[in-house]
Amino acid sequence: MNARRAFAAAAMLSMLLDIGAAADTAANASASPPALTSTSTTARAIFAGGCFWCVEADFDKVDGVLSTTSGYSGGSVANPSYEQVSAKRTGHAEVVVVIFDPARVS
Repeated sequence: MNARRAFAAAAMLSMLLDIGAAADTAANASASPPALTSTSTTARAIFAGGCFWCVEADFDKVDGVLSTTSGYSGGSVANPSYEQVSAKRTGHAEVVVVIFDPARVS
């Protein structure tokens, strides 16, 4: 999947799933940051797109993306394991936090 298609798919899934609480680290985060935030030089977007490793790898290739971090959002289990989430027993979505330069990529 190319980065543009991954971006579109992830954005649509994010809207459909209403991902408002997302991970800031690879572990499940308890905070509920907004899905998109920005400063004068960087912005943050959070996407759910199925397997977070695939989505993360596609965003890592985009010029202007500064960092990506995989994690989980939502769900009912505190600090779930990858096995629990992938078995769909926790209600979590796999998400990727993308930090990017909005002057280089929208």
